[in-house]
Amino acid sequence: MTDICLIFEVHQPLRLNRNFHSDLMARGSVTKKDLFDLYFDHKLNRYVFDRAARKCYFPSNNTILEQIDRCKRERKKFKVAYGISGVFVEQCERWNPDLLESFKQLFESGCVELLDQPYYHSLASLYGADRSEFVEQIKMYRQLVKDLFNCEPKVVENTECLYNNVIAKTVEGLGYEATVTEGVERILGWRSPNYVYRAKDSNLRVLLRNYRLSDDIGFRFSATWWEEWPLNADKYASWLAATPGQVIVLFVDYETFGEHHWPESGIHEFLRWLPGEVNKWDHLNWCTPSEVIHHHAPVGEIDVYEYNTVSWADLERDPTAWIVNPMQMICYESLKELEKSVKGIGDEELIRLWRYLQMSDHLYYMSIKGGGPGDVHCYFNPMSSPVEAFAVYSRIIADLESRILAELERPELAAKRILRRIPAGKSFTFSYEFARPTGLTVHSLDEFYSTLKTVDSSSIRFHMERGDFERWIRHVVGDDKLADKLITISKQKLKGEPLRRKILTTIESRIKELEGMTFKTSTRTKKRGGQK
Repeated sequence: MTDICLIFEVHQPLRLNRNFHSDLMARGSVTKKDLFDLYFDHKLNRYVFDRAARKCYFPSNNTILEQIDRCKRERKKFKVAYGISGVFVEQCERWNPDLLESFKQLFESGCVELLDQPYYHSLASLYGADRSEFVEQIKMYRQLVKDLFNCEPKVVENTECLYNNVIAKTVEGLGYEATVTEGVERILGWRSPNYVYRAKDSNLRVLLRNYRLSDDIGFRFSATWWEEWPLNADKYASWLAATPGQVIVLFVDYETFGEHHWPESGIHEFLRWLPGEVNKWDHLNWCTPSEVIHHHAPVGEIDVYEYNTVSWADLERDPTAWIVNPMQMICYESLKELEKSVKGIGDEELIRLWRYLQMSDHLYYMSIKGGGPGDVHCYFNPMSSPVEAFAVYSRIIADLESRILAELERPELAAKRILRRIPAGKSFTFSYEFARPTGLTVHSLDEFYSTLKTVDSSSIRFHMERGDFERWIRHVVGDDKLADKLITISKQKLKGEPLRRKILTTIESRIKELEGMTFKTSTRTKKRGGQK
């Protein structure tokens, strides 16, 4: 018996306001809550959402529920799974609650499984030593699903099927049983994607998307140049029947049905007839991801190091759809560097805005790839070009950063501001004499302290004599007190290891002092938050 596991990704991004400029802020008082309306193009977002709801979501939901009910009266049930982003749920609640009720009705059928995912459809699984932001977003989404659907999913579908060994370990640590990723040849070698696997050194099960069969629906269905066009349900079911393995994972964007392939293409009729055509084959059976991993033991291990991270995007099926060109890298690094500062402030509105800017779609629009992948990026891009997408995103994240830094100027947050991570353009690079770079660059006071322990003493002497350390600490890090102490040290004419030890002792003492101030501020904030 071969299980057919049909999964739908349901997501609509919040597209940015291409007309946003900092001079908008000069037009009267702007509160943090106003920023949501200034950063995002709600008119465009509402238009796309309503169009997709009319052409895709409601018709597809009705078709699937209809087939679930019909198959319940037959020998084999029709079952599917959904990954619905938290941002999409918010749009339903804001613009069309009936659509959310439609998804609830599907879930109540007993033939639909919901998969957990990062709430903001972000790339948070790719950064942070402990993946703390990824974990927070998974937990946020888990609570959302529990509140809305009264269930606790056991399978995670990470944003864009991103996967590596570290992500797998993180997902397992959160108590999940399985995850889904792309069945790409570079991680499989000679093996087939149509089996259940196990993550490296883990009990986490890994289901692999059959991208050829999935893309026959997702990309090629309405392509008149395709040698298999037109594709109908009985032909497709015969392909599934001829495919060996434990499970065939078919994973597509839900917008495939009516939005990417218009209703006139026959895509809804294909969806309507597919369950019955598959059920004609005795050895095929519809299953949810959780059922699959309980039906089949893993046949092997999937080993994916971080440098080989997998996704379902583009021909490369890696993270280069979002982070490869200079525009994408600048924005991605800026986004990451704000984490410590914005969370240090603890302002929920600023954190929420920062997380909306994490949506993978923003970076996707900046891709400059050519060929087929380039055409797909262009199709989804609401801006006129990748350059405009970069310009708009840069303006907005720069505005958010300036507001975060302004918050950190408050006296009670001064310590957090000094200890923050510095943006890449303002980092400190160590050099030898005659300005020869050492290759060592630091982005925070903590990193500065750690690097001073190992950098060549000639580099320390070079920078102290020029006053480089003092200027960076004063004008970039923003700590006049420590800068003044470094000036005092420079006047002592120390050299070599005595100079290193003196600087290290001074910086260590200052860091401990600042961390103590941060702890006291956090304690006071928590006490105020607990008052009624």
